[in-house]
Amino acid sequence: MPKKKGGRLISSAGLVNYYESEDRRALQISPVVVIAISLAFGIFILALSILY
Repeated sequence: MPKKKGGRLISSAGLVNYYESEDRRALQISPVVVIAISLAFGIFILALSILY
């Protein structure tokens, strides 16, 4: 049986696919922005729990 040539790696019984190509139209978010938003959201939740 010949091997299929493809650009994807199938893992976790086919539940996760990894593609090497990046879509230029996709939203690009820096890891620093994700961490900053997470920290701000955590501080907001903490402030709400202290106030109420």
